[in-house]
Amino acid sequence: MGPRISTRQRFHDGFTLNSTTDIPEEQSGTMGSSDTETMQHALELARKSPPKPTNFRVGAVLMRLADGHISTEGYTLELPGNTHAEECCLLKLAEKHSIAEEDLWQKVTEPHAVYTTVEPCSKRLSGKMTCTERILRQRSWIKKVYVGVQEPDTFVSQNEGRRMLEEAGIEVIHVKGLEESILQVATAGHISE
Repeated sequence: MGPRISTRQRFHDGFTLNSTTDIPEEQSGTMGSSDTETMQHALELARKSPPKPTNFRVGAVLMRLADGHISTEGYTLELPGNTHAEECCLLKLAEKHSIAEEDLWQKVTEPHAVYTTVEPCSKRLSGKMTCTERILRQRSWIKKVYVGVQEPDTFVSQNEGRRMLEEAGIEVIHVKGLEESILQVATAGHISE
């Protein structure tokens, strides 16, 4: 057996990680290590987000599938306006192409994946467009979403992001092994009861 991980995550499909589990040796070596490394990079981005009691600190990476090139990356509140990590990625890519975010599908045709430490939101208390909607708007070229953890029910219960993405044909993949660190970073700044 490989290393042991301690997790406490439940996904909408009933998949539950709520104990310390052994990772089979074939999964702890090079197999899938690039996904884990990319998620670790997203976690480092999340650490740049200011800790606040009103949001999760999330990091995201937008990567071209063909060659692993990082097109953009972002983190919560990186840009002005109560921005989420995935939103920052798309806004920065739109700026690179000198077009509006909603028109990215006209410029970007190569398949990409989004790596995000926390499942894309499906509802925002601010009323802004959700990250799930933003990704769905770009589904012609965003083909996969890798997530570290499901969004905790702290602000909005029962996030439907994963279900909505999968129903639209976008593959959602859970990158295992960083759950505890991701949740610790995501909730920094929250008031403990």
